[in-house]
Amino acid sequence: MCGRYSLAVYASELALRFDFEGGEETLPPRFNIAPTQEVLAVTRNADDSRNAARGMRWGLIPFWAKDISIGNRMINARAESIDTSPAFHRAFERRRCLVIADGFYEWLKVGKDRVPMRISLRSGEPFAFAGLWETWRSPDGEPVASCSIITTTANAVMEPIHSRMPVILPEYAESVWLDAAGARSAAELKELLIPYAGTDLEVYEVSKLVNSPRNDTPEVMARVG
Repeated sequence: MCGRYSLAVYASELALRFDFEGGEETLPPRFNIAPTQEVLAVTRNADDSRNAARGMRWGLIPFWAKDISIGNRMINARAESIDTSPAFHRAFERRRCLVIADGFYEWLKVGKDRVPMRISLRSGEPFAFAGLWETWRSPDGEPVASCSIITTTANAVMEPIHSRMPVILPEYAESVWLDAAGARSAAELKELLIPYAGTDLEVYEVSKLVNSPRNDTPEVMARVG
């Protein structure tokens, strides 16, 4: 799964890397992003094929939901059932996004202890999780944009830590995933939702400061030892 991540990269760098407009929507550097908080997502406009940056609530709220709290359980979507899930299949067909990160956290079980680990690219560069998004309207009519991060089975790097991992899209696949014109089949899109095949992932232990979302400082990302 993916329940905590970071994005501590300047907005100008992100705009160049992911070719988006709407820089005013980007968020300040974050070191310990948690569910229900606002995150940075990139979507594509079907009309002009331009990428746009948007702030969204992490935890997808289906359009049919009666209460916003359902999103608290929808922070991840399983790749295997994404095209049949009542909560996610419509977004999979029409509203795919990139959720931008520069690393994520997972907890390794060591006896009775849970040791926090950080996973990132060795280069430190930002990357994109495959995501889905929806717009939900509150009882007073206020629109709420929300998103979910897609997970798949773990690759060799992640297997010792957890059985699943977020889908990290290779750069060439980002445009395919964002295609808003409806030219991609479900089968073609699902082929992208596989364990990360690159050899450039780095894993290291971090402080238990990350256990609390209230700790949102650079120290959270620092290596232990």
